[in-house]
Amino acid sequence: MAEKNRLKSLFALLTYKKPKNIETFYIPETEEETKRAQEIKGMEHKARGIKKPRLVSEMSKKRERGLEKDRETYRFKYKEKSKDGASKGRSGNSVVDKQVSVNIDENMGLVKKAFNSENNKDIIIREFTVGGQLRAFIAYMDGMVDRTTINDFIIKPLLAKKEYHEGECSLDKVIQQVLQTNQANKITDTEEMIYEILVGNTCLFIEGCNYCISSETKGFEKRSVSTPQTEGVVRGSQEGFTENLRTNVTLVRKIIKNKDLSTEFLKIGARNNNQCAVMYIDGLINPAIVAEVKRRITSLKTDFIAGSGILEQFIEENPWSIIPTIISTERPDKAASHLIEGKAVIIADGTPFALIVPVSLTTMFHTPEDTTLRWQYGTLLRFIRIFAVFIAIFIPGLYVALTNFHREMIPTDLLIAIAKARENVPFPTILEVMLMEVSFELIREAGIRIPGIIGNTIGIIGALILGQAAVQANLVSPVLIIIVAITGLGNFAIPDFSVAFAARIMRLIYIVLGAFLGFYGISLGIVVFTVMLACTKSFGVPMLNYFAPKLRNSNDIIIRRPVWMQELRPDNINPLDITRQPEISRKWVKEPPAENMREDSEEAGEDDRKNE
Repeated sequence: MAEKNRLKSLFALLTYKKPKNIETFYIPETEEETKRAQEIKGMEHKARGIKKPRLVSEMSKKRERGLEKDRETYRFKYKEKSKDGASKGRSGNSVVDKQVSVNIDENMGLVKKAFNSENNKDIIIREFTVGGQLRAFIAYMDGMVDRTTINDFIIKPLLAKKEYHEGECSLDKVIQQVLQTNQANKITDTEEMIYEILVGNTCLFIEGCNYCISSETKGFEKRSVSTPQTEGVVRGSQEGFTENLRTNVTLVRKIIKNKDLSTEFLKIGARNNNQCAVMYIDGLINPAIVAEVKRRITSLKTDFIAGSGILEQFIEENPWSIIPTIISTERPDKAASHLIEGKAVIIADGTPFALIVPVSLTTMFHTPEDTTLRWQYGTLLRFIRIFAVFIAIFIPGLYVALTNFHREMIPTDLLIAIAKARENVPFPTILEVMLMEVSFELIREAGIRIPGIIGNTIGIIGALILGQAAVQANLVSPVLIIIVAITGLGNFAIPDFSVAFAARIMRLIYIVLGAFLGFYGISLGIVVFTVMLACTKSFGVPMLNYFAPKLRNSNDIIIRRPVWMQELRPDNINPLDITRQPEISRKWVKEPPAENMREDSEEAGEDDRKNE
């Protein structure tokens, strides 16, 4: 009997069985999304002058007919779950067109519908009675507010109020006499009310009033001010930006205590409703710069902008340029110094970096430490940085070009030493250089990703071990190890992080040019890159200004003159006030000492003569 069962099971495996129809999950498309996609595709093909193609193939049409019935059933069930006949996924668009009503129940339903309160448990709605007769409620986002502020300065004063006079709007008296928060604004627009709740404020609704009150109750967790992680200096401020927008604006205002320092807040990101601040000194900056910055930010139509990194890519002048056209800084003192020059600073909520516009190529080699040190020291540091950029970009390419095409330019002793070092290396020079460059980039990236303080240690040990093992295995020459190490040091000496990335990309390009065309290829690459850089602008300002076109010298380009000799601001941004300080800023050198000090010095001289 057991043998028959085994044979039956084996026979069942060999026979054909009709496959079962297994229901699989799919994401149905809404009618609005389908129509919108068809409109966009039709507009694109119309703009390109191409005949509009068929949107779906015959097989996809058959598939659509098979799924259409299920989609209709899904849409019907989905809409039944949401109230008032509107889809919850699109409820926000139907709510923002409304205004705050005098009916308290309608306002509560509007808030619940906007924030999908049935599924979204972060929205808190607290109902109570004001004055023993008026219904009211507050709405806020849990985790974004300070509950102590809500309990002690909003709810308790409202419940303690016993009565209201007839004939006056309740909220007017609440703002004037009841609420104890430091900021309270009237809001009638529903979209603005939703945004206030999302950023951490609390909205108060009272029956009989066609507006609500937004109170300042932000209280979410944030990182404290610490030292900058990417821009360290020896002498200078040790404060760095944080992820909180208001904290960052305050850090700049601590440095520039000027009544003309203006801050404008703009919304970015249609879905995440992020916020950014545009800071400038009114009466100093050229108004055209402010208008252009605001125009670019307000015209952005995208769902998600997390911080300054994404915002920079949306508003930069030339996205195809290797050299960045916007400076990103983590230091409030650096942002303040550019504000004083007549530039604009953009700070986005969520990232500890500020964007500075407009900029030029020379400003990317400046650091706050240049001004805190004496002018001789600052000038030396700038020359070192320029030399570091040259090393980081050209040294590997020059080595490849010399060893492949221009051996006659190498001294004989050095050429013999290089030939002996490469005697047992089986790879050509270009492959050898690319192998070491890729290995160095892997070590650097791994050192960043390894958590904790061991990252730098592992990076150094890994470089030493891999380099020594590669030399002993005759995979690379010792000379190339030295060249790659010097190139890495030069790359780390570049002050701007984005410029250092650009140097890494350009280094690979010049290695390839040097391998195929020698010095001619490197020279051709320099010419092409210079032409491209001359055509690049940052918010209307040429990147190579002070060189082409020639502008007035501000005594702070490459050679940093003493601070008392820098009378003029940079001329490339056309500030409203070009004068930074008078021609003679050190008036004490032209004035005699005070009378009492002269008398003291004369008496001291007489005493010395008597003692002699």
